[in-house]
Amino acid sequence: MKLLLRSIFTLLIFSFAAKAPAQVLNPGEKLPQGAIVYSLPSTTLCFVAEAEHESFTAGPYAKFAQKYLGIQVKTESGEFYKLNSINMFPYIEADYSANYALNLGNSKTASANFLELINQGLLIWSDTYAGKMDKVQFPSVLKKAPFAESQSTSNFTSETTTLYKTVQTSKGVENVPVQQNQLVEKSVEKRAEEAAATIFKLRAKRMDIITGETDATFAGEAMKAVLDEINRLEKEYLALFTGYSLNDKQRMTFEVVPQPASQKQMYIVFRISDNQGLLPSSEISGRPVVLELIKENPEAEMPQMNLAYEKGRVIYRRPAAMVARVTDGQTLLFQTRVPVYQLGQLISFPIDIALGK
Repeated sequence: MKLLLRSIFTLLIFSFAAKAPAQVLNPGEKLPQGAIVYSLPSTTLCFVAEAEHESFTAGPYAKFAQKYLGIQVKTESGEFYKLNSINMFPYIEADYSANYALNLGNSKTASANFLELINQGLLIWSDTYAGKMDKVQFPSVLKKAPFAESQSTSNFTSETTTLYKTVQTSKGVENVPVQQNQLVEKSVEKRAEEAAATIFKLRAKRMDIITGETDATFAGEAMKAVLDEINRLEKEYLALFTGYSLNDKQRMTFEVVPQPASQKQMYIVFRISDNQGLLPSSEISGRPVVLELIKENPEAEMPQMNLAYEKGRVIYRRPAAMVARVTDGQTLLFQTRVPVYQLGQLISFPIDIALGK
């Protein structure tokens, strides 16, 4: 009789273990013996932003461009950025705030169902993380003056000064003029005038070669080589007025983890400044690029389930279909739909039920 009671008690223990509900594991709580630990999936939205970067150095003769060439140019150097592209890549990782312990017992059906839920992505192992590579490109820095080789004219000019010296003559003391030549530095405007004159000479020479108004004749590769050299010289001299730009790209990665507790699903993904480029959301010096998540079909949600006292069931997470809108001020950058697990519903499933094929 005692042996029979012991056997019945043992079977009840195994039966209860096989049908135990998923137990929530709080931080620091001891793991139940014989249980497996799983987590609910969480969606992280990864944004890869790319900005065009222009490092502009104003020409030394920029303020004389209107006077001598008749063109308007930028007169101040600076760093300038413009948002070029933005892409969103959602990935799944374990939600470390939602860990569960589950005892599958000896039931093969429960084990198969649990692995199927893992395979479908409704559950996730507690140490799962979708790894990725972060690559950040920083703007290049100009290391030398870009106009040093373009100023081929001399930096000095000859200046004549009239001096007077006192001379004793038969008529008395007189001041006699004396011419004195000295070498002085040219003014910036004078050098700008000479550079502009050289540009017009090059343009005139190019026109003469094209129309054949020259003593020398050019044909074929010779004409191409001469015109290419004239174009190169004109570009160098013109850069003294228009300035020099070094263009590259700035590429950065930002992440947003939607929070279920947030009533308005709006997040600042990053900020962008016209002079500083891509910035994290905490930098208030740039204008914000905002992500807004809107439920695609709120009416399609299932009724809330009471998960507190359900036994023999595994708790899983059903993702919410969200419309993601990314805006820069009033400008819509892109709009797409994405499933977000942590904004969905918690549902339970009978782990020991046999699924028909």
